[in-house]
Amino acid sequence: MTAGTTSVGIEIDDGGLARVTLRRGEAGNAIDLDLARGLLEAARACTRAAVRAVLLTGEGKSFCVGGDLREFSRLSGEALEKHLMAVTDALHDALRTFAASDAPVVAAVQGAVAGAGIGLAAAADVTLAADDASFTAAYTGIGYSPDAGVSWFLPRLVGPKRALDLLLTNRRIPAAEAAAIGLVSRTVAPDRLSAEAERAAEALRRGPTTAFGATRRLVAAGLTADLGPHLDREAGALAAAAVSDTGREGVAAFLGKRAPDFTRIPPSP
Repeated sequence: MTAGTTSVGIEIDDGGLARVTLRRGEAGNAIDLDLARGLLEAARACTRAAVRAVLLTGEGKSFCVGGDLREFSRLSGEALEKHLMAVTDALHDALRTFAASDAPVVAAVQGAVAGAGIGLAAAADVTLAADDASFTAAYTGIGYSPDAGVSWFLPRLVGPKRALDLLLTNRRIPAAEAAAIGLVSRTVAPDRLSAEAERAAEALRRGPTTAFGATRRLVAAGLTADLGPHLDREAGALAAAAVSDTGREGVAAFLGKRAPDFTRIPPSP
């Protein structure tokens, strides 16, 4: 299946791998209202198709430079407030939709990653960055505050003190530092970024989708849960996984000394 808007493309192959592409490369994939709505439609399409994994990329030199300030500058007052609410409503609904799915998300980022672009990169489960990528929060530099989950993800990934350093100073950090502090999973050579991201997404596509979903939810919940209730949540999730088709296939494969075939088990819609 191939669909999308002029700003966001989505292609879902027969194996259940969804490739979501930001298509405003000439503008650094800056997020305007069309791109935000396109990302939401892509997220919803992934849910409808019950995909097994998502690969998020951006065309051009930069993954995403944040909000489209040229679009925003054409408005003022109440009109600007309403426009920004429309943009962030769509963008945030897209993030919620991806997060609620069982399918893990791989992001491949290059060039400049700023503002909401950091939010998209941070929201992914696995984020690969080209060696020459750079990251800057940018918001307070123009008198704005964060969106796209940046103020939620950054403290959890890099710690609150370091998050405030990045958010208040807007210092630009290279990919190597982003990997060292946990903002991205790892770095790769620029000419290998696409292939490595495809490899990572394909490996996840072949994996136990429902177990991935349960794991994603446990990790997210565990960040704010008390230990006792979280242990109960883990126990319930494990028991449900054990009696599922996915769990039975995994154990049978292990005992039979063969590779499991999770792809024959359809993911939850």
